[in-house]
Amino acid sequence: MSRRETAITTIAHPEPSRVSVGVDTHGQIHVACALDQLGRQLATGQAATTPVGYRALLDWAKRLGEVEAWGVEGTGCYGAGLARFLTAHDQVVLEVNRPDRSARRRRGKSDPVDAEAAARAVLAGQATAIPKTGSHLVEMVRCLRVARATAVKARTQAANALRALVVTAPAELREQLRGLPTGRLVGTVARLRPGPILTTGAATKLALRVLGQRYQALDAELAAVDAELDRLTVQAAPGLRQLCGVGPEIAGALLVAAGDNPQRLRSEAAFSMLCGASPIPASSGKTVRHRLNRGGNRQANTALYRIVVVRLRWHQPTRDYLARRTKEGLSKREIIRCLKRYVAREVFAALQPPTVLPDAA
Repeated sequence: MSRRETAITTIAHPEPSRVSVGVDTHGQIHVACALDQLGRQLATGQAATTPVGYRALLDWAKRLGEVEAWGVEGTGCYGAGLARFLTAHDQVVLEVNRPDRSARRRRGKSDPVDAEAAARAVLAGQATAIPKTGSHLVEMVRCLRVARATAVKARTQAANALRALVVTAPAELREQLRGLPTGRLVGTVARLRPGPILTTGAATKLALRVLGQRYQALDAELAAVDAELDRLTVQAAPGLRQLCGVGPEIAGALLVAAGDNPQRLRSEAAFSMLCGASPIPASSGKTVRHRLNRGGNRQANTALYRIVVVRLRWHQPTRDYLARRTKEGLSKREIIRCLKRYVAREVFAALQPPTVLPDAA
């Protein structure tokens, strides 16, 4: 094995150790730090972000003692491959947040320091989140949603550029195209024949045709991706898709937030916190109050909001709730926050795998 792939520094202790390992993840290398059960540093090392490097890191940790848990930063990004590898080899993997700014100001910033902080978070019980497995249907949904988001953004840019070019087009062409809805405008400009590019009008027609054809190509991409998202979300969570106000896009956002292993979420309150839909205690002294949760997965929070908006228009029980709470003096914004919390409870129940009852024999 090359020196570049693995470099280990070990500090020997005579007694057997129960090991907690923290890993600071990067694109090319991962830096690890191992602590024993008393918080003493056993070793630091680094390994390449390859299957060979992952294997070397696991073997190194096992040589130090009984590995109790791994604390890995960025399990949804640079640490995803390592987290999957360790989980496949029956290791306990916990997701670790980066150290807070006050701790970094006191101790400084380096890869070994961050790895040690991750290991201490595991040893102290501060790191308890189980990472997403990212290996089944929900990971497929996540990949398609990334492609869809970029296609939607590019299509919007193409439409905006079309409108801008129409505004500055020669008078005859502008009068022909001005006022057309987006669909008809795209179809019209995609059929333009500019001819030789010898005038401003010809150049404008060519630019409009290119943008129109680009818009149509992106439309086709979105149709293909949406069809697959529809199929995959129904397959991954049929109960979720049956809820009022939940379509493929909303279901995809909620599934990605929960992950392929929604059982990692301890309760519906934890899921609500994950989605940023639970109120945060902000009491002090004689003042007892809660504040708005501005954290969590904001895409999942947006999905809950869109479900509530749909239900306020089409779901009679939700409309009755709005009327009752309005009479109690709550504003519409406050009522929507309450409804998002209720919807989070429904979604959490729909995401759980069905319970298999034992036979009555």
